[in-house]
Amino acid sequence: MGMTVTPKAATQIRKALAKRGGGAGLRVTVKTSGCSGYAYALEFADAALPDDLRFDSEGVQLLVDASSLPLLDGTQLDWVREGLNEGFKFNNPKASVTCGCGESFSV
Repeated sequence: MGMTVTPKAATQIRKALAKRGGGAGLRVTVKTSGCSGYAYALEFADAALPDDLRFDSEGVQLLVDASSLPLLDGTQLDWVREGLNEGFKFNNPKASVTCGCGESFSV
């Protein structure tokens, strides 16, 4: 199944890649952290790493390391505006609990 992005998220990823002068795509990983157990990590990548799995969605490439995929499989990355704040939001069907800050989750 992999990961997907919404059109709004894809637009933001393309803008950020253009602003930084290019890149292969957005790397998405999961780290052990946060108050719920796991935390999402995003970084723009110039090239895929050997253990990266590649998912093309809405014209952008998501790079997910093989160890993070079991926790991210089926996740959709969205771009949302809530009040004065805006940013990426993870719609992860595997997350059973999310932290109040929205930055960490557990399965």
